[in-house]
Amino acid sequence: CGPTDTFEDIEADVADLMADESLYERADAFLFLSSARWGPQHQARLASALASKPRPLVVANPDLVAPFETSLSLEPGAYAHALADQGLVEPRFFGKPFQEAFVAAADRLAAPPERIAMVGDTLHTDVLGGRKAGFATILVTDHGLFKGRDANAYVAQSGITPDFIIPTT
Repeated sequence: CGPTDTFEDIEADVADLMADESLYERADAFLFLSSARWGPQHQARLASALASKPRPLVVANPDLVAPFETSLSLEPGAYAHALADQGLVEPRFFGKPFQEAFVAAADRLAAPPERIAMVGDTLHTDVLGGRKAGFATILVTDHGLFKGRDANAYVAQSGITPDFIIPTT
């Protein structure tokens, strides 16, 4: 999320932790949407806040990393797992590959799973989650992790097989 997000689509009283750091102590729960503005100092402060007053942590982006042209970024899932590894919280994850995301998509589309295709650029979130939900799966290879790489080698190594592999949509 960014500094201009209004959170209008969330049915709860939501405030931006970056705009009001007193929320580390006052919040009833934490909702982790993005790590775009997150860093080690925020992580340490959240760990301290959870240690002094345990509260729920909901993670709407369970990704561990995201590929960029020259590196990988740490994503909310990595930060949440680190807090869990410290024994501070048991995060509740939403988003790919967790089934709530796929059920919500099928509900929104008003279509049965066998009529839906998950199109994405990762095996462990897009393809694995889509297959588990009963969707057809399409792996896109011209961007993201597989750009410039042999996706078939990764498919063979992981054992996660999409229904289709295409260069782009």
